[in-house]
Amino acid sequence: MPKWTMVQALNNALELELEQDERVLIFGEDVGLNGGVFRVTDGLQAKFGERRVFDTPLAESGIIGTAVGMAVYGLRPVPEIQFAGFSFVSFNQIASQATKMRLRSGGVFTVPLVIRAPFGGGVRTPELHGDSVEAFYMHMQGIKVVIPSNPYDAKGLLHAAIADPDPVLFLEHMKLYRSIRQDVPAERYEVALGKAAVAQEGSDITVISYGAMLHVALQAAELIAKEDGASVEVVDLRTISPLDEATIAASVSKTGRAVVVNEAPRAGGVAAEVIAVINEQCLYSLLKPVARVTCPDTPFPVPSIEDAFVPTAVRIAAAIRETLKP
Repeated sequence: MPKWTMVQALNNALELELEQDERVLIFGEDVGLNGGVFRVTDGLQAKFGERRVFDTPLAESGIIGTAVGMAVYGLRPVPEIQFAGFSFVSFNQIASQATKMRLRSGGVFTVPLVIRAPFGGGVRTPELHGDSVEAFYMHMQGIKVVIPSNPYDAKGLLHAAIADPDPVLFLEHMKLYRSIRQDVPAERYEVALGKAAVAQEGSDITVISYGAMLHVALQAAELIAKEDGASVEVVDLRTISPLDEATIAASVSKTGRAVVVNEAPRAGGVAAEVIAVINEQCLYSLLKPVARVTCPDTPFPVPSIEDAFVPTAVRIAAAIRETLKP
């Protein structure tokens, strides 16, 4: 079994989809000849030709508008927005067209569209490149939002997303592209959308996160185990819309304590929604109020100070310790 980075796993998933389904098309800024900014689509145009994998103008609204039309008429487009912060230019096409078509047509038309976009801090990007935008789309009904934390899940989730009959926003944290290698099957498989995973079993407290922050949460859990002797369960959401409320509730009901971590700003974020779910379903199991660790409610900063902006294992460990107090 090959040991792949997330870039390699995603590239393999796209290659298999192009091979097995002639309706699949890949397009976006520099995804063809150059293979994308992070080389996720590297080699695909050479193998499948310019009619299946092609470059577009720098016009995100045009990219997504075109993709919606393709999807309505039977194709399975997988457009790439070069960085998730650029997706606001296509917000109307996503919110007013892609997510509404099933309802508007009474189920006659669906939009099997997967929008891929990199995001996230830790790699010293310029303005609008590192922004975590997922909360905007979590509030948008009619679209699923997927954020993998490892190569195995990334490939399986992408296969499942392309097979889904409705729109999917597939966000890929830039820091994870080449920082992790993992055994990944070369054949096609699916990881179910809307299903979280318990990344680490524990008994004293639950930490819930996703994407790159999942690994920071695991580092914090290791720190707590070594220094405090506490057992930390870590839950990987994998899909933030729809949330796997059953897995969240089962874990928190077992441990009685929880910390929720997201890289995005605090107000109205994924952490806030997860805490609401916990309060609704686990209130009588809670031994302490749920804590959250997030970025501040400010724009993503310049590269020189982003280490002070993005949550760290030390910050998460401090929240765990506070929540573990009697």
